[in-house]
Amino acid sequence: MAHSSPHLGRQAWLNEKFAPDLLETKQDVVDNMMLHLQNMDENLHQGHVGEPKSTIHQLELERLRFVLTSYLRSRLRKIEAYFPHLLEQQRSQTGEDLLRLSPDEYIFAEEYANNISLYFRRVALRHMPTAQQKLDLSKTVAPPDIERFVFLQVKDRQERVLIEEATDDQEEYVIDLEENSKHLMRYKAIAPLVSNGAVQLI
Repeated sequence: MAHSSPHLGRQAWLNEKFAPDLLETKQDVVDNMMLHLQNMDENLHQGHVGEPKSTIHQLELERLRFVLTSYLRSRLRKIEAYFPHLLEQQRSQTGEDLLRLSPDEYIFAEEYANNISLYFRRVALRHMPTAQQKLDLSKTVAPPDIERFVFLQVKDRQERVLIEEATDDQEEYVIDLEENSKHLMRYKAIAPLVSNGAVQLI
């Protein structure tokens, strides 16, 4: 079994950045990368500042920090935007499903949901008739727009990708995606291919 890289790959970062919904958690990779950055930082402080080798390592450290920070910010933004739907998905998942939220993200999403509910109760709901004081956040907060168009590059050739399902007026629309080809497509059609690494969002 291959060992995972301690670095959060460019593909995972860009996919999270450009996907309209929250992708499955890569917390093990994030934890390894944070430990790797800590070790790099300690090694730099033990070296001689200003040496060419030290400067190169410092630049690489800053690059990796930027990628990790951008990745985590993208996830945090989506959790805050779609927390009712993410919590509902996580609670309904089975052991074989890929978890979208890490344990820490799940706790954050629950606390965020509780704080939002408390805010609405204090500011608005308590002033309304009892029958109207119920708050269903999953109906109040819009879900991720998976119908949004995204740019992608194909890494592995894919045959008969379903683009449009059959309707009363038209037959289903399927296409083949050639390796290294680039497309503008609805995210919903290629979401599974993003998850399995067959395509890269760009």
